[in-house]
Amino acid sequence: MTKNAYDFKDYIRPRFFPHIWCAGCGHGIVLGSLLRAVHELELDKNEIVMTSGIGCSSRISGYVDFHSLHSIHGRAMTFATGVKLSKPKLKVMVPMGDGDALAIGGNHFIHAARRNIDLTAIVMNNKIYGMTGGQFSPLSGQGIKATTAPYLTIDNEFDVVELAKSAGASFVARSTTFHAVEATKLLKKAIMHKGFSVVEILSQCPTYYGRRNKLGDAVQMMEWYKTNTVKIGSKKLEKNPSLIQRGIFVEKKDAPEYCEEYNKIITAAMKGRG
Repeated sequence: MTKNAYDFKDYIRPRFFPHIWCAGCGHGIVLGSLLRAVHELELDKNEIVMTSGIGCSSRISGYVDFHSLHSIHGRAMTFATGVKLSKPKLKVMVPMGDGDALAIGGNHFIHAARRNIDLTAIVMNNKIYGMTGGQFSPLSGQGIKATTAPYLTIDNEFDVVELAKSAGASFVARSTTFHAVEATKLLKKAIMHKGFSVVEILSQCPTYYGRRNKLGDAVQMMEWYKTNTVKIGSKKLEKNPSLIQRGIFVEKKDAPEYCEEYNKIITAAMKGRG
């Protein structure tokens, strides 16, 4: 599907720039992939709603020229659910970071997946709480240095893909900021999928995560994504099973969607009144 030449200025609110992200932050790359997905799908901006909570990733809702809600921490999914139930024809996207998705927002995430409501959750996994000072998160994993773990973390991390799969999401995918073109393709599929879609995008935080854990600058962190991730089913996994897989893990096209099922209940109730 093609359109006129892509110009990011068609999709942003210039008055909110320059952005607040640190130099080298991966979230700007995620924003770029998302805007290209919207452009290539030829979506009407007036038919898009974006909800977000609090954090570095959540600033995206303020930068895009869509209907948007910059809500409270961890509740982006609940606001999105309300929007979708009231206006089911809208495309609702939910950009989230570690906390909004799987810490304070974890309960909402798994229940949105369980319901299979037609939302697109974009989880920017940078393994740290960047906006509030570099605390470790549910996605940090063991052996990570953070402001709240000066002697290294001991907590296991969530696997976003496995959690989304087990909770019932009908579309689950993963990419990285190094693979920005791939991320755009996955986001296009997720947005058009009818049901709860999750796209995890590994996104570097050179300021709080990379520097403190001696992982180098943004370029070096992105090179790590290049060499330590592979497409699903790659033969490289035979030699190194610890490589992180990318691609589409779940794509159920026949799973009942929550808004449609809810409308059936309304119809039945209205007939009962008659």
